[in-house]
Amino acid sequence: MASCIASLVNDELILDTGAIRRTCQWRDGLLFGGRLEIPGKGLGWTFREDLSDLSLPGLPEEGTDGSFAVEDVPETPRAPAHRVAVVTVRVGALEIQRRFRLYPNCPAIACDVFLRGDASGLSWRADAVNEADLNSIENAATAAEGHVVDTTLLRLGLPGRHWRVRAVQFWDVTDRNNTLVEETSLLPYRNPKRLSGNLLFADDLVNGGGLFLVKEAPCSSVQLSYPGADFVSTKGELRVLGIGVEADDLDCEEWTQCYGTVLGVHDGTEKGWLTALRDYQLRLRTHRDGRDRSIMMNTWGDRGQDTRIEETFCLAELEVGARLGITHFQLDDGWQAGRSANSAFDGGSFEDIWSNPDYWTPHPDRFPNGLAPVVARGRELGIEVCMWFNPSKDDSYAHWQEDATAMIRLHREHGIRTFKIDGVQIPDKRAELNLRRMFDTVMTELGDDAVFNLDVTAGRRYGYHYFGEYGNLFLENRYTDWGNYYPHWTLRNLWMLSRYVPARNLQIEFLNLWRNADKYPGDDPLAPGKIPFAYAFAVAMMAQPLAWFEGTGLPEEAFEIAPLLAVWREHAGRYHAGTTLPVGDEPDGVSWTGFQSLIGETEGYLLVLRELSPEDSTKLATWFDPGARVRLRRLAGAGADSEGEVDASGRLPVSLPTPFSFCLYSYTVES
Repeated sequence: MASCIASLVNDELILDTGAIRRTCQWRDGLLFGGRLEIPGKGLGWTFREDLSDLSLPGLPEEGTDGSFAVEDVPETPRAPAHRVAVVTVRVGALEIQRRFRLYPNCPAIACDVFLRGDASGLSWRADAVNEADLNSIENAATAAEGHVVDTTLLRLGLPGRHWRVRAVQFWDVTDRNNTLVEETSLLPYRNPKRLSGNLLFADDLVNGGGLFLVKEAPCSSVQLSYPGADFVSTKGELRVLGIGVEADDLDCEEWTQCYGTVLGVHDGTEKGWLTALRDYQLRLRTHRDGRDRSIMMNTWGDRGQDTRIEETFCLAELEVGARLGITHFQLDDGWQAGRSANSAFDGGSFEDIWSNPDYWTPHPDRFPNGLAPVVARGRELGIEVCMWFNPSKDDSYAHWQEDATAMIRLHREHGIRTFKIDGVQIPDKRAELNLRRMFDTVMTELGDDAVFNLDVTAGRRYGYHYFGEYGNLFLENRYTDWGNYYPHWTLRNLWMLSRYVPARNLQIEFLNLWRNADKYPGDDPLAPGKIPFAYAFAVAMMAQPLAWFEGTGLPEEAFEIAPLLAVWREHAGRYHAGTTLPVGDEPDGVSWTGFQSLIGETEGYLLVLRELSPEDSTKLATWFDPGARVRLRRLAGAGADSEGEVDASGRLPVSLPTPFSFCLYSYTVES
């Protein structure tokens, strides 16, 4: 913690992690101007001093009762130690508190924003004007048309005229979306450009280096009180928009948490800004072996729904799961006495769950001995048993305490600590706050040792940059029964997300490829049944593999991949600790592609995947420096140990013998 500095001296706020330094002018709790630097690199930017870095329409421009405090947060089982600078100010009848999180030697500073007080009569939802409805620009008056007064989480008055800005937008609701990332690049102009996304990168084209912004919020399409954009870029200014709160959401006694921001710095290279972003992201939750790393089996992927889940079936699944090499077994919907809307049987509902006080107890017919025999056998086999859970959404999760108590009881009685959270809808701020209370209560009771698999397949939920401290993401439902599972589609989604989201945060499915061959055209060369089972697993190797099938339905040949799962268990902890980024071409079913985990400058892991490409070798785009000599050591797959030199464009020669083959390597870089 020694590298983290948070101080207020002579009306100057100083925030310094050792890898980023931000200073601001202090005006009784409001922050203006200042400077952003990369210590020791000679790179920095001085911001305009005439604008506060946070503004809410309808409030006075001056603050009162400004205060500053520093808190040291100790390490917990789920988060590293860090320092928090607390800035509180009163603006009219409203109090604003910002909690700046500083992690040692991290190139980014996060800011969590809280509001308290009376904001009645104010509206913080602004709608942009369509620029095509405005007059042509002939003078200053027409140039100013269309100006929108937004809620601004962060404003930076950039120096200079020449920057490149890139915004990255994300989509969840993966039941309906199969392209989850979209980038927009521009050069700032005199007129404001409104951009959607959770990430924005800005490169100083003249002086080098740059900065990045994260809006810690759900995906743009489902945010609360959304102003139509997340960022505004104009010549000399960047802004982060939308606090996720309406004035009538606020309380005069309790703090209400808004969406947050992260401000980071980078060296101006693509590798530099991606690794800087990842440095921050990996600080949000500590990953521990046996808890956060899993090859999880969930039988729902074979569409048996709740017709299959019962004691005898689960015990049999544990036996075959142990043969395969899974680490976790999850009982999905159907283990409980209550009947959900997803049930294969009539009469299920997600409404009014707590009218049945026994809803979240084991189903008396399916589990006549309770969960104890299943949990005990799992422990004997070295497999952790996990549960599916659907919080009661009635009245914006008014029953959050009962939901938390139900999960805590499962932990006390059976040691359950991993819960798949499904069926969530967050229509308003109260629902979001109550869900957060539920998660925090369970975390506190379990000593910060719980894991929530947050389902992002449907509904208004969390996205990829919010609630990340609670666990990982159940990314998508894909089924051969519906013909919507292709391994290269799954690979493409992971590949595109892994550029901006840690792959270790994503559960990625592999299915029983022997099922439902009749659901695909017989001449479809990319159909699941045409692809080796080991390759389907390799698609998920850099993430958290999800065995999305009934193990008892696998043919005997499927268990030939057990040694591959053993390699994952041996090495995943190490490559998950690195910066995993996509390499090669975007997966499309016929390309060479893969992932690279960078562990320092001279070692790491490389996963090479050859799709249905006719070429036996290629030069793979990587994150190695040009001219580097790379030694590859085969860990699993069809490749061989090799050594090669990276060309001027960062490409490394690799080869694989057949289509749909792969190789996982560890590597060292020689100077």
